Amino acid sequence: QIQLVESGGGLVQAGTPLTLSCTASGRIFSIDTMGWYRQSPGKQRELVATKSSGGRTNYQDSVKGRFTISRDNAKNTVYLRMNSLKPEDTAVYYCYARGTYYGDHALVTSDAWGLGTLVTVSS
Repeated sequence: QIQLVESGGGLVQAGTPLTLSCTASGRIFSIDTMGWYRQSPGKQRELVATKSSGGRTNYQDSVKGRFTISRDNAKNTVYLRMNSLKPEDTAVYYCYARGTYYGDHALVTSDAWGLGTLVTVSS
């Protein structure tokens, strides 16, 4: 399986930048898409940003121009640089990856999720 570990969450004031990191590990053959989702209390988990191994990016409209996703494919790591943070960005941020790993007898493609890191933005 592919394991994801996030870091970088915390409590910040509105407008303060913050960068999240997530590294994938395991018997990885390849990773296609990596990205970030978030979930606020009482809301469904929503996409924040994703980036394919080929460089294609996808952002939620509310974060365009403020957040930047980047990847270090050699390190199987994805980053989320968050600028101009707002209180409404407060959420648990989950790292996501879709990749292929070495199974016991064959390659297996699956989705993986991190445990989440809390970002709290105060006004």
